Amino acid sequence: MTKRKGVAHDLAGRLDPTRAYRGLRGKIVEQVEHEFEEGILFLHIRFTDKTELCRQITTRMTIEKADLADWKTGDFKQLKVFVRNESDRSL
Repeated sequence: MTKRKGVAHDLAGRLDPTRAYRGLRGKIVEQVEHEFEEGILFLHIRFTDKTELCRQITTRMTIEKADLADWKTGDFKQLKVFVRNESDRSL
């Protein structure tokens, strides 16, 4: 088994520059904190220039699909689709 070196370098090649946060490059992180409030996780990233990036993370439950199927035959033949979630899953 070999150790992998240069993990940060490996990640740099996969980062998408179009998704980078403009104005954050070169800032120096002073402190990172997290807190939970009303079911939301807040991540506070504070920089030495007295600015802060705050991320709010929540969970959601969505119905991906609801359908009616005939199970008596054993093949679960789909009879009707009531709900189909067409949302973009890359978010």
